[in-house]
Amino acid sequence: MTQYRLTSLASSLPASVPFVGPEAQERARGKIFDARLGANENVFGPSPRAIKAMAETSIWKYGDPESFDLREALAGHHGTTPAHVVVGEGIDGLLGYVVRLMVEPGDAVVTSDGAYPTFNYHVAGFGGTLHKVPYRDDHEDPEALFAKAAEVKAKLVYLANPDNPMGSYHTGAEIVAAMDKLPNGTLLVLDEAYIECAPKDAALPLLFDDPRVIRMRTFSKVYGLAGARVGYALAAPDLIAQFEKVRNHFGMNRAAQAGALEALGDGDWLRSVQARIVAARLRIATIAKANGLRALPSATNFVTIDCGRDGSFATRVLAETVARGIFARMPLAAPQNRCIRVSCGTPADLELFAQVLPEALRAAENS
Repeated sequence: MTQYRLTSLASSLPASVPFVGPEAQERARGKIFDARLGANENVFGPSPRAIKAMAETSIWKYGDPESFDLREALAGHHGTTPAHVVVGEGIDGLLGYVVRLMVEPGDAVVTSDGAYPTFNYHVAGFGGTLHKVPYRDDHEDPEALFAKAAEVKAKLVYLANPDNPMGSYHTGAEIVAAMDKLPNGTLLVLDEAYIECAPKDAALPLLFDDPRVIRMRTFSKVYGLAGARVGYALAAPDLIAQFEKVRNHFGMNRAAQAGALEALGDGDWLRSVQARIVAARLRIATIAKANGLRALPSATNFVTIDCGRDGSFATRVLAETVARGIFARMPLAAPQNRCIRVSCGTPADLELFAQVLPEALRAAENS
């Protein structure tokens, strides 16, 4: 009988996903969540213009494999050229492509312990060797990351700014200063998924032609198109051209391209969402303080709440919160795992969270 034959690398990997989705948790619970505050989605939704464009798309057609119109618009938005832009299936898809381009079995890659796990998933999938450095004061530590990259001769070093799961950020100038220590031949993969939520000084003050860095951005957060899976990367044209060797050229569906194009052009909607995110962050901080907890400063569309003890206590708080119908998450690595993480929600969502949190804390204390 003919049987499939995996590669030795694939055979060695666990069958796993980086995140357990809320839908899986709802199936296990037998009911849906009352408030979905764990995936850092934009509950305020996309631009009405984007919704209209997606609804009216001739979806029987394949999407443009070059994402020409969207790349042109992104180039104009960022004051650069389409040759500096590649579009892909969210930042997750683009991370997979950059790892595929750069990492062979045994190659060293550097990240922070507790940083975005999907990047680690891709590195493992191509046989790379992960080296991790700890956070410093709830921030990723660029200097330590770049020093470790020099030590292990890393091909890639991953840094999220602003950071998930802590919500902290570095100024772009601070990152540029630290890049003086980025070793020759190491590419900085800078994940800027939350950049539209952050102060303006978070942006990297470097030309997109700089060969040391590739910047990853997304329409999943502030633009409200998480389900459409639209991300893009900005880098020097010679690096962007390499994606043509490995990317899924029909991976971007026509409706997603149309929605992203309209979302990018609707600045009024973007500003209204940014204002609602700011209001939600303040409300979450107020709820945390009312319960004797501390909300960490956030430059994202979520707030990380310090539960004031260790990971075991925070895990119990999270479990009790989920059991009461609020989907939330928490950092995975110590000492960040003393916290829970709550996405910005509607006023109604956050009112439910305000009702549930004191109950969850009492139950966690007594369990």
